[in-house]
Amino acid sequence: MTHTHARTRVDFWFDPSCPWCWLTSRWILEAQKVRDFTLTFHVMSLGVLNEGRALDPGYAAYLERSWGPVRVLTAAAQEHGEEALANLYTAMGTRFHNDGRLQDKDAVRESLTEVGLPVTLMEHWDKTSYEKELRDSHHAGMDALGEDVGTPCIHVDDVAFFGPVMSRVPCGEEAGKLFDGAVALAQYPYFYELKRSRTEGPVLDF
Repeated sequence: MTHTHARTRVDFWFDPSCPWCWLTSRWILEAQKVRDFTLTFHVMSLGVLNEGRALDPGYAAYLERSWGPVRVLTAAAQEHGEEALANLYTAMGTRFHNDGRLQDKDAVRESLTEVGLPVTLMEHWDKTSYEKELRDSHHAGMDALGEDVGTPCIHVDDVAFFGPVMSRVPCGEEAGKLFDGAVALAQYPYFYELKRSRTEGPVLDF
């Protein structure tokens, strides 16, 4: 008798402004090189997540700047399919995080051109045309996590986790072993949290 096993499915929610999310996204792509699973990217918004909260003025300004890229990504997903998100996120994130670029219209416009998407998507930078779709996508990922969580957010076969949060990007079999651990933990509905204090900031020189 032949036994078939369904491929693990991973859904990854991201806000392109977050460096921690960026590192985790690079890990999951590395893991996919050495493990067999399906991977789909989805948009979430730190702006939506923090609505109604008392925020430090500096962080509030940071969140205000995050809306434009998120709206463009949402428009890309709606008009060209969610499969367009992975490459567009990579192009944006490389500029924002690895290259240290401002998260501005120039960087996003260049990213659209790089991945072959129409620059007319920039029209959505200040528009709320896809506000419902953005919020629906955000809540599809984040509501399952509960309170006091943020991005990165992954769902492993519909089991939602905040994290894993990492300061560096593991590659090769190291990335695969970390993925194996996430899949293993997702099998236990009574597992909730592993955490320790960070000892370094995001290492982005990769």
